[in-house]
Amino acid sequence: MVSFILPLSDPAAADAERVGPKAANLARLAQAGLPTPGGFCITADAYHRQIRHLGIADAVRAYAEAEQTTQRRLSVEIRLALYQSELAPDLRAAVLAAWSEQQKPAAVRSSALVEDRADTSFAGQFESFLGLADGGEFFTALRACWAALWTTNARRSMAQHGLDPSVTAMAVLVQPLVAAQASGGGLSETAEGHMLISATWGLGSTIAQGEVVPDRIVLSRHGFVRSNQAGRKNHRESCVHGVSGGGTAAQAVPDELARAPCLSAGQATALGRLLRKTETVLGMPVEIEWALDGDGFKLLQARPLRVQAAAVPDEIWLKHPGLNGHPAGIGWGTGRAVVVNCECELARVAPGDILVTCVAGPALSHILPRVGGVVAELGGSTSHLASLARERGIPMVLGVLDATRHIPDGAQVAVDGVAGIVRWRA
Repeated sequence: MVSFILPLSDPAAADAERVGPKAANLARLAQAGLPTPGGFCITADAYHRQIRHLGIADAVRAYAEAEQTTQRRLSVEIRLALYQSELAPDLRAAVLAAWSEQQKPAAVRSSALVEDRADTSFAGQFESFLGLADGGEFFTALRACWAALWTTNARRSMAQHGLDPSVTAMAVLVQPLVAAQASGGGLSETAEGHMLISATWGLGSTIAQGEVVPDRIVLSRHGFVRSNQAGRKNHRESCVHGVSGGGTAAQAVPDELARAPCLSAGQATALGRLLRKTETVLGMPVEIEWALDGDGFKLLQARPLRVQAAAVPDEIWLKHPGLNGHPAGIGWGTGRAVVVNCECELARVAPGDILVTCVAGPALSHILPRVGGVVAELGGSTSHLASLARERGIPMVLGVLDATRHIPDGAQVAVDGVAGIVRWRA
């Protein structure tokens, strides 16, 4: 039966073919009694309805068999139609009714049918909008989520997995925005057999985008805190609903908090229990996103986690200088260091090189297929780029203090994506 709206409390919301794995996983967690923000999903049926309403179904079908130049033209036409046009009347009525009952401010996030699967996460490749309260903003965000399926970055990422946007669909997740005191990510299993939590102040977008070095908390599989290493969190993202049109804004973090742990040992232990429960519900190792408000922890996302055993490095590298950071990829890789301080320099990176940079955000996803590894001064183990690196088997170390200053451009570099160490030799 066609349904444009599904509350996450509805058993049908656990069907990933209707709402996408991101929303379906959250529905499964909520229905198992784990804490989530709730909300509803605008289903894949709604996306298909809008495609028919706009009269672009033929263009969508033609995309798969078209040559590359025609695909580019078609993708632009489809994207603009989805972004600029009004919704079909019956679809608009259903969506508006659900939005009117939604607690605000809200978060509007993509839940594509191709993302958060065991073999393809597409972390950070689509769209998310936080702090929305106005109906006009909401409809703009909805159309932008649909259109995001046809962006150049998304199409490039899908092509790397033998997929294309013409054979899938975009659902959209709408939830109350958590008034987060702290947020972050978590891995239910590491190569060393532990659990890992990353944390920062405010909303978790600063971690996802690789803009801060988050706290790194290591727990045993039984939930005992083994270490709590404070990060470098000099700013936080906070909701500014009711101020200058709403949304979110970066705010400076006081010096005494920037290097202070976000979570107590008790809070970390409680979150570790939620990690294990999430793993049990989904039946696999998982990566989560979470937020902490005045009522406790909320699970915002859970996706499959790829885990690989630690590599044994060549002993010759142990004689060379090294820097420690957050292990954020998989395995061990070596290559020529290319120190990049601006996106305009990315053309210097040749196949097999080790990219050394300051910020490693999801915008760099297009370069992952050709690098031998990544080292960055900011970011942590649960950033979006780290998720993509694990998916592709690329070694990555993030949160490496002054990496662009210490590692010589052109030096031979070894990146241990499991231990979180980068070494170099001239």
